[in-house]
Amino acid sequence: MTVTALPIPAAGSLDTYIQTVNSFPILTQEEETAYARRFREHDDLEAARGLVVSHLRVVVAIARGYMGYGLPQADLIQEGNIGLMKAVKRFDPDRGVRLVSFAVHWIRAEIHEFILRNWRIVKVATTKAQRKLFFNLRSLKQSLGALGVSEVRAIAKELGVKNEEVVEMETRLSGQDVSLEPATDDDDDNAYAPIAYLAAEDAEPAANLEREESAKRRSAGLAEALEALDPRSRRIIEARWLNEKESATLHELAGEFGVSAERIRQIEVKALSKMKGAMAAAA
Repeated sequence: MTVTALPIPAAGSLDTYIQTVNSFPILTQEEETAYARRFREHDDLEAARGLVVSHLRVVVAIARGYMGYGLPQADLIQEGNIGLMKAVKRFDPDRGVRLVSFAVHWIRAEIHEFILRNWRIVKVATTKAQRKLFFNLRSLKQSLGALGVSEVRAIAKELGVKNEEVVEMETRLSGQDVSLEPATDDDDDNAYAPIAYLAAEDAEPAANLEREESAKRRSAGLAEALEALDPRSRRIIEARWLNEKESATLHELAGEFGVSAERIRQIEVKALSKMKGAMAAAA
């Protein structure tokens, strides 16, 4: 087999690409083993390229099975090719398994990752169970309508997931991405765009009143908690935490009161704990 440069699928010449990869001869098991050993033992990149080129048709066949997700076939093939190259890198010819059987997992894995990254703006499958449902739910559904209770149970049992996960994934797959802001400057479109129904956080009078009352209670609680402290503790807390210009250091307060910095720290910790308890009781 003559090793050639890897063809790259392009949207405008996809048919030509497919014809090209289908024209490459399939390796016999002896040829495949020889190429694989040359690559593993001597890092022969030409041998690795030969393995990849002879299996590009496999990637095309697998990628066709994912056309229903609305992504360009050229992109699916390109991602599958990456999986094929990863498989070639890890392939051990001495295990008695043909490369095509070993590579299918890697090709599908790369295509799956690509679909999950690009199918929706909002990710629909992040856990293992969600991924399993994402790629199998459509084929397992008996009809185009909503799933019935018995069908949900049957699918959950077959895939080894929870009933709720089946229902949630069907809901995600049946939804559509909606633009938050309109794509046009039409005032009529703007009026019905989702962003028009989002209220500003400071626009609700009740919420504003609640925030103001909460701030007043915190301020009053802080004042009462400070009053409950002895003069030295109150002075330390005010200097360390309530000074608007620059907080005093432990050493500065130690000099002021004629004690060690560690003693100031201990007083501070005790005072803060006492204040926290007083403010929690007043809340």
